[in-house]
Amino acid sequence: MAPTANPLILDFDRSVLPLPGSESIELGRWQEAIRFGCPLGQLRALGDSLAPALVRQPGVVFMGSGDYHHVTCLLLERYRALGRPLHVVVFDNHPDNMRYPWGIHCGSWVWHASRLPFVAQIDVLGITSTDVERAHGWENHLRNLKSGRVRYWCVGRDLGWMRWLGITHSRSFASVGELADAFGSASAARTEPVYLSVDKDVLSADDAHTNWDQGVMRLSEMQSVIGALRQRVVGADVTGEVSVYRYDSRFKRMLSGLDGQPDIAEADLQRWQAEHRSVNLAILHALAQ
Repeated sequence: MAPTANPLILDFDRSVLPLPGSESIELGRWQEAIRFGCPLGQLRALGDSLAPALVRQPGVVFMGSGDYHHVTCLLLERYRALGRPLHVVVFDNHPDNMRYPWGIHCGSWVWHASRLPFVAQIDVLGITSTDVERAHGWENHLRNLKSGRVRYWCVGRDLGWMRWLGITHSRSFASVGELADAFGSASAARTEPVYLSVDKDVLSADDAHTNWDQGVMRLSEMQSVIGALRQRVVGADVTGEVSVYRYDSRFKRMLSGLDGQPDIAEADLQRWQAEHRSVNLAILHALAQ
C-alpha cells in the first residue's frame, strides 16, 4: 500500500522536521510563487518540475504550511491512472471550497479537486470555521455541495441556510465523537480507494499549535478515523506546519493579511514545529499499523 512507502517532504518553507526514512525536495525557490495561491499555470509548472519525484509514488507527502494545501490537486493527478473512482477524505478546520477568482489557493482547492472526473466524492471532516455558516454562504461553491460530491462534516456549526437551498448531504454534530461515528457508518460499505489529505489546523491546540484558527479534534480521534480507513488508503498528504514568511507581492500580503495570522516568537516556532513532528509520526504510525 502506497502510504507505507518512505515519506516525501516537499520543502517549500523548512517547517517539516526530518522523519524516519524521508526524502526531501528543496523547493524554496517556489515559495513566493506558490504559497497561499497562484495561477493554475503556475501550479502546473510546479507539477512538471516534480513529475520525476512523484512518478515513484511516494506514500505520505508532507508539504509544510497549510498555505500549500492547494498542491494536493497536483498529488491527486497521480491517481487518474487507477482507472477507478477515488474517495478523497480531508481533515480540515475549513471547507477549502471557497471562491477564488485569481486561480487556485489553499482555501479553494477542494472545488478544483471536485471537478476531476475520477474523484467520486470529497468529505471534509472536522470543520469548526464559520466559513460554512450563513454569513459566508455565498463564498462557498454550492453546486458540488448540492450534488453531494463535496460534503462538510462540521462540529458546532449552524447549517440551516444550506437546507433552504436543498443542500442535504452536509451535517454538523455536537462533538467530534458523534461526527466520527456517523462518518464511520456512512463509509463502512464503501470500497473505492481513499486519498487522505490532512491539514493539522483541524486539531485542538492541546495537540499541536498552528497559526490558523484551529478546530477541536484530538489526535487520538484523527488516528481512529484513519485506522478505520487504512485498508483503502492509497495515498496521503499532510499540511498545517507552522512557518513564517513575508511575501514580496503586495497583493499576497494583503490577501493573507485578511486571515489575521499572528506573529510567532522564535522560541514558540521551534517548540511548535517539534509538536508537529510528533503529530506527523503519529499519522505515519496510524497509516502503517
